[in-house]
Amino acid sequence: MNIGLIGSGGREHAICQKIFESRLVKKIFCIPGNAGTSKIAKNIKANILNFNEIYKLVKSNKIDLVIVGPEEPLVKGLVDFLIKKKIKVFGPNKFAAQLEGSKAFMKKLCEKNNIPTAKFKICKNLMQVKNFLKISKLPIVVKADGLAAGKGVTICKSSKKVLNVSKEIFDGKFKSSNKLVLEEFLVGKEVSYFIIVDRNNFKFFGTAQDHKKVKEKDQGPNTGGMGAYSPAPIVDKSLEKKIIYKIVKPTLSALKKSKNHYKGFLYVGLMIVKKEPFLIEFNVRMGDPECQVILPRLKSDFVNIIYNAVIDNLKKIKIKWKNEKSMTIVLCSKGYPGNYKKNVLIAKINEIKFNKKIKIYHAGTKLKDDNIVSTGGRVLNFTSTGNNFFKIRKLILKSLQMLNWKEGFYRKDIGWRVINKR
Repeated sequence: MNIGLIGSGGREHAICQKIFESRLVKKIFCIPGNAGTSKIAKNIKANILNFNEIYKLVKSNKIDLVIVGPEEPLVKGLVDFLIKKKIKVFGPNKFAAQLEGSKAFMKKLCEKNNIPTAKFKICKNLMQVKNFLKISKLPIVVKADGLAAGKGVTICKSSKKVLNVSKEIFDGKFKSSNKLVLEEFLVGKEVSYFIIVDRNNFKFFGTAQDHKKVKEKDQGPNTGGMGAYSPAPIVDKSLEKKIIYKIVKPTLSALKKSKNHYKGFLYVGLMIVKKEPFLIEFNVRMGDPECQVILPRLKSDFVNIIYNAVIDNLKKIKIKWKNEKSMTIVLCSKGYPGNYKKNVLIAKINEIKFNKKIKIYHAGTKLKDDNIVSTGGRVLNFTSTGNNFFKIRKLILKSLQMLNWKEGFYRKDIGWRVINKR
């Protein structure tokens, strides 16, 4: 089978590696890919939002199955487009992708189907924001309605901050958002729960804990993710039952009733309050960097799982996992999530080998004159597996110190919630 993988981040490199390990695969084409994927696949430079261009590449390279990594092409309807062209593709359709593409859509679905979530108000102007402030306690969470690359959520401790952030969104800070969601601030423990879904069934696909804040001790602005670990110990059998029966099943059932079946990965972002799950967000793909800690723990053939989801045959598939823990630390460009330099040489990258102990997933990189340079805010993911989170983190930090990339920074406290209890 020839596989086409859409995307260029750390998630896509992790997926590409699992595709590469599959016994079912002949060739892998990454569109556009990065410096890491170029070692195990053929990278093809293309605009992933130009659907006709993608279709031509699929046909000319005789690609049998397309896997869509990032959210934007899903939200804009790439799956619908390719299905109409009779191409096998893995991911949700445009309607179902609104679960991530629109916070307002997700919140309305929760309200209609009694799915536990934070109290909220959808606002289209500042007057609505002011009215919600009058009846709400601080802090308040302000969320841009549309996609914002992980930077559209702000926890505001003052009314002034709520109004300033809201005004920025209404003034067009995020192209995808002309409205916003105000939400009560829930105090609890965050966790990510993943499933893979076909028209008729779903299967568990791992748990993880992300670290969104840019600075140690969870300080500073939100990012796309500074690191993660898997599994998340907080998810026991009792909590998992609640997640499935209170959140997952009602969501999939609501989409089915609207004749828009969900198919693909579904990332359920949760806040656990007094042992009860509340839905914070849905993502309609694997998380990044959660994917980089979940996939190294997967024992089963990844492509076999994906193919059977595409042909609605998940029921017959048994997904097996390694009895190991996994962690990733994200190496970022100085200045991220604000302004940062691009095309900076990563001189020692080839000295650190991709092996059983350490996997380096490329995120914002490219090849330039046979050298690897940085192109993004999140540049590399250093990932390792083992039986002890403290030892895993120690090994990752040692590798990051060996790389000694002067233009980068990273959090040294990834996994603090579980390592303090080791």
